[in-house]
Amino acid sequence: MSDATLHATGQNPDDFAVQVADQIESFLVAVTEVAKGDEPDSAIPFLLLEVSQLLLAGGRLGAHEDIVPDERYEPDLGPEQDVDALRENLARLLEPVDVYSEVFDPYEPRRAPVPARISDDLADVVTDLRHGMAHYRAGRTTEALWWWQFSYFSNWGPIVSAVLRALQSVVIHVRLNQPLEELDGLDTDQGMGDETLEFEAGKVMAQEIAGPLGLGRAQ
Repeated sequence: MSDATLHATGQNPDDFAVQVADQIESFLVAVTEVAKGDEPDSAIPFLLLEVSQLLLAGGRLGAHEDIVPDERYEPDLGPEQDVDALRENLARLLEPVDVYSEVFDPYEPRRAPVPARISDDLADVVTDLRHGMAHYRAGRTTEALWWWQFSYFSNWGPIVSAVLRALQSVVIHVRLNQPLEELDGLDTDQGMGDETLEFEAGKVMAQEIAGPLGLGRAQ
């Protein structure tokens, strides 16, 4: 979508930036609040909602024409805000379902699934989004949009899509009372090669994780 198209539909390009920034800010605030662990019973449903809404912002950035920053070199933003505490808090909160398997590129043939962690993924996404938000708050709107668009294609877009599928799967397993494979034994720090991904033996029954994660079964 070009700026001319936005004008033709009665939408100012500046409004596009405001709307995207609002959606990203909402996600950052929501994940930070969830990671505090004050309301663990609503963690999974809340994250599912926020991740879904963030993908709408990502889709809008992906559909927009390439955004070109005003300056050739990115201004120095100083040190990045640390996300280790957020990552660790999310890992504790999501411990029963934190590890999942993901196919990195569905169009690349014969690729085995790889292990990933929702907590790691969300922390990485927060880092990407905060970087753009620093530009936005400094008044460099085009720079912020460029960064969010670039990092959507190169990193956080695929990550958020994978996390969405993982969260959806948890909800589906619980609502349909289907056992979950035990994935905690996977080593997310090592590549899986081309071998078939093997899960640690054992089952996690849906009803065992439904309560702590705020996932009541449908009546």
